[in-house]
Amino acid sequence: MSFHLPEDEGTEFSEINTTPLIDVLLVLLVMLIITIPIQTHAVKLDLPDGPPPLAVTPEVVTVEVADSGLIRWNGQPLADGAALDEALRQASTRQPQPELHLSASDQAPYAAVAQVMSSAQRLGVKKLGLVGGG
Repeated sequence: MSFHLPEDEGTEFSEINTTPLIDVLLVLLVMLIITIPIQTHAVKLDLPDGPPPLAVTPEVVTVEVADSGLIRWNGQPLADGAALDEALRQASTRQPQPELHLSASDQAPYAAVAQVMSSAQRLGVKKLGLVGGG
């Protein structure tokens, strides 16, 4: 659209085409309207009341598997799988449950390490960590 001034017939004033600007603003407005409800959703959490419980450091039990497949419980050798099961059963019933740190030598048989891990899982031991050799 152009305007003609009566005193000067040779100059034209042109307006800026605002249609693309309005289109962009409408798209931004629609995007804003779409994303606002996502931000207002709340997640319900059941938070505990009162002061936090005192931090209790759990007992640490070291389970070692030697090159020969011998399993040691806190340095004491276990005779067989039944002795391991009994030690794990006692550990799983204690409150708080002790942390088991499983350490296997480089040449330890896989079957012995797998036996300790599967027995711990089967008997309900919740805290089992693998300790790497140095």
